Amino acid sequence: MADVAVVGAGPNGLAAAVVMARAGLDVQLYEAADAIGGGSRTSELIEPGYLYDVCSAVHPMALASPFFRAFELSQRIDLRVPEVQHGTPLDSGGAALAYQSLERTVLGLGVDGPAYRRLLGPLLERVDGVVDFTSNQLLRVPKDPLAAVLFGLATLDQGTPIWNRRFQEEAAPALLTGVMSHALGSQPSLSSTGAGLMLSVLAHARGWAIPVGGSMSIATAMADDLIAHGGSIRVGERVDSLDQVRPAKAILLDVAPPTLANLGGREVPDRYRRALEAFRFGNAACKVDFILSAPVPWLNPGLAKAGTVHVGGSRLAMAESENLVDMGKHPTEPYVLVSQPSVVDPTRAPEGRHVLWSYCHVPANSTVDMAEAVTARIERYAPGFRDVVVASKTTTAAQLSAYNENYVGGDFSAGLLDLRGLVQRPVVSNNPWRTPMPGVYLCSSSTPPGPGVTGMPGYHAAKHALKDIFKMRVPGLGLGL
Repeated sequence: MADVAVVGAGPNGLAAAVVMARAGLDVQLYEAADAIGGGSRTSELIEPGYLYDVCSAVHPMALASPFFRAFELSQRIDLRVPEVQHGTPLDSGGAALAYQSLERTVLGLGVDGPAYRRLLGPLLERVDGVVDFTSNQLLRVPKDPLAAVLFGLATLDQGTPIWNRRFQEEAAPALLTGVMSHALGSQPSLSSTGAGLMLSVLAHARGWAIPVGGSMSIATAMADDLIAHGGSIRVGERVDSLDQVRPAKAILLDVAPPTLANLGGREVPDRYRRALEAFRFGNAACKVDFILSAPVPWLNPGLAKAGTVHVGGSRLAMAESENLVDMGKHPTEPYVLVSQPSVVDPTRAPEGRHVLWSYCHVPANSTVDMAEAVTARIERYAPGFRDVVVASKTTTAAQLSAYNENYVGGDFSAGLLDLRGLVQRPVVSNNPWRTPMPGVYLCSSSTPPGPGVTGMPGYHAAKHALKDIFKMRVPGLGLGL
């Protein structure tokens, strides 16, 4: 039997397995599905030859995550950064565009450009401190306290009803709210704003990378490294009890808290079980993928260069849409997040064709097909969009939940992202990755720092398992090691 058993081959399970194998331990990784990847899987969802990211598509943390930087991910796979990081079409026919250059972005925001600079500039100057603060659990002393203070002040500025006080026009606040609405939750809110500010800073610092060939290339790079260091992967093998993977000395679980409670059975202390079963999940997503005969005919040509487009109109309109979802309703004019991988990656579709990836937010467990609402929303800012749609496929929130058990109810954040959910993830602790069961660690996105393809929950869990059980430090993770 292996020294280490890892259950779940999503980005975090893979990251945990890589760290443990690099330490010289015998690692066995188990995945219930027929393929690895989890939230970073790529598939031919509609027709052969068209590659779609099943969940995550654009990767702001691929060039910024401490784990991926140590792993030298950018030297292992082709990560391309589009000319325009993200954009938001406006009702006037214009658009707010975020370039990697902060100054170029400021120039395009008119009278509010300086206010946008004053908000993000100080965070950009201390980007490493911001990444450190947001890549760990909150109950710790940050490496750069000033970065944490500046980040907190900016979050208060944009995460409360005073969020418009610094702006006079529509473009800058719409640009920011488009990013803040990545998080599932009401607007304005401190948790959504914190996530949005981090992503906004990363757009200007290192860029929102798109992996050539799809997000699966990230998972494949980690799997290759795991195997190269003696680890093994078993796909199509479901683990229903911790006893199945014993006598492994360390067990790392890339699963949702309710699944951990089931796997542990009677071993789970009553108090911890109650916390796991009470863990709260948030709203969900309905995903719509398209085959296109031509690029999206955006009214504003700058959007054609964007890797990501946030379709929702003004700050007020996006907030209204998100708040309707928070009330359990399906908005008729939803906020739609659109990824255009063909901007930098022609391998996603046959020559002359394009793929388009999109989703909107819906209530948890929704079975509603939002394809028409999504199509109409894009058509509003790209007249003629319907004419270039060749085919589409909808994945409802209920289907998303069935695809990935960690996305309970279709919540791809793997847990409600309010202030309580940021601290109690899944319990309030200075080491939330370690469970009360000896040798058992939780390493999913239901632990800090939360959602996103970062590898950090897996890294943190592995770091503590190495220290607690094997009395070892985290090994080097780079290509030259």
